[in-house]
Amino acid sequence: MTNRRNNRGGGRGERVAIFIDGSNLYHSLQENCGRFDVDFAALGQRLTDGRDLLRIYYYNVLRDADRDPQAYQDQQKFLTALHNTPYIETRLGSSKMRGQVAVEKGVDIMVATDLLKFAWDDLYDVAILVSGDGDFAYAVETVKNMGKHVEVAAFTPNLSQELAAVADERHFFTPDYFSDIWSRGRRNPRFAQDYRGRREQPSEQMQDAPQRSHGPRRFLDRFRGGRGDS
Repeated sequence: MTNRRNNRGGGRGERVAIFIDGSNLYHSLQENCGRFDVDFAALGQRLTDGRDLLRIYYYNVLRDADRDPQAYQDQQKFLTALHNTPYIETRLGSSKMRGQVAVEKGVDIMVATDLLKFAWDDLYDVAILVSGDGDFAYAVETVKNMGKHVEVAAFTPNLSQELAAVADERHFFTPDYFSDIWSRGRRNPRFAQDYRGRREQPSEQMQDAPQRSHGPRRFLDRFRGGRGDS
C-alpha cells in the first residue's frame, strides 16, 4: 500500500502538507473504485500516518454558474463541506471554452507554486502530492533540491512513471485503501461535478493543450534562478 523508507531520519514530528489535485483524484477514484465520495479528513490522517499535519490543500476548477447552474450549486455544497472540515484549504482555478471544450486555467500553476512557496518558507518537512500527473515531476525535483521530502499518492494505473521516479516515497492507492474512509450517504452522481473540474472533457482533447506542461516549467525556471530574483 505504501512504500515507506524508515532509514531517512524522519518520522514522528515531521511537518506534513498534503496537496490534492482534485480533478485527478476524482477520475482515478471513478476508474478504480467506481465511486468518489472520499472523506478528506480521514484520507489526510491515513496519509500522514501519525505525523504532524500542517494542512490539506485541495485544488480544482470553479464551475461556471452561467454555463451549468446546477453543477455550480452542487459544487458550492461540496466546497461548503470542505470549508467546514478542519485543516483543509481550497484553491480554485478557472476555465475557458476552446470550441466546445472547457480548458482549465491555472490549477497546475497553483499546485506547483504552493509546493515551492511553502518549501521556501520552511512550512513543511514533507509534501504529499495526491496526483499521478507527470507534469508535476519538475516541481517535485525542485522541492527536493530545497531539502524537502516529497511523497506521491496515486493509483498505479494512473501514476506517471516520470512522477513516480522522482518521488522520495510512493503511496499506492487501491480500492482497499479507501474501504473505510468513504463519506457515507454521498452517492448522488451530481457530486461527480465537484471533483471533475478541468478534466470533464475527453482526455485526447486535453492532450491538445500545449500550455499545460510548459507554463509550470517556465515558472520553475525563473524560480530556480536564486533567492535574489524578483
